[in-house]
Amino acid sequence: MSSDLIWALLLGYLLGSIPFGLLLTRMAGKGDVREVGSGNIGATNVLRAGGKGLAAATLLLDALKGAAAVLIARQLFGAGSEMFAATGALLGHLYPVWLRFKGGKGVATLLGILIPLLPIAAIVYAVVWLGLLATIRISSVAGMAAAVSAPVSGAVLGADYLFPMLLGFALLVVWKHRVNIARLKAGTEPRIGKSGA
Repeated sequence: MSSDLIWALLLGYLLGSIPFGLLLTRMAGKGDVREVGSGNIGATNVLRAGGKGLAAATLLLDALKGAAAVLIARQLFGAGSEMFAATGALLGHLYPVWLRFKGGKGVATLLGILIPLLPIAAIVYAVVWLGLLATIRISSVAGMAAAVSAPVSGAVLGADYLFPMLLGFALLVVWKHRVNIARLKAGTEPRIGKSGA
């Protein structure tokens, strides 16, 4: 692996590891989001800790850091570095060193990664995510379904070079939802607006 690709991976990790949900709730005087609801630093838990505005800002910034990692790596290190930056960004969000490797679930960050890498897949992802949020109102199901749509879209669009990475990303997102999956099986997974999601 060339030094440029290592730098792209590190750049992605550093950007991805910025815990916007935690930072925004603290700056807004809402305390530590990790002590509310599910304890997650993502937008769904920020919603219950700090309200819709902070949740929307968290979602946007978590997506932007994924997109920024890809775009900056492309500019600095050239074609071929984007996948390393994307991998770093998702891993940084899921396992940030600053929070003892206890990060978010990666749904918004993966959307951000897709926007510059495969825009049509990003549109499909957003439609699946938002559509399920609006209809069934279970954040975990919407997020996992959106993540799974990424490798499916990659395969349908003929982006074979991205498929293994997107499949790995989808599996990581689903893995991070394993507690939610257990609650879904038990029939105790809450809908948006209720605690614990």
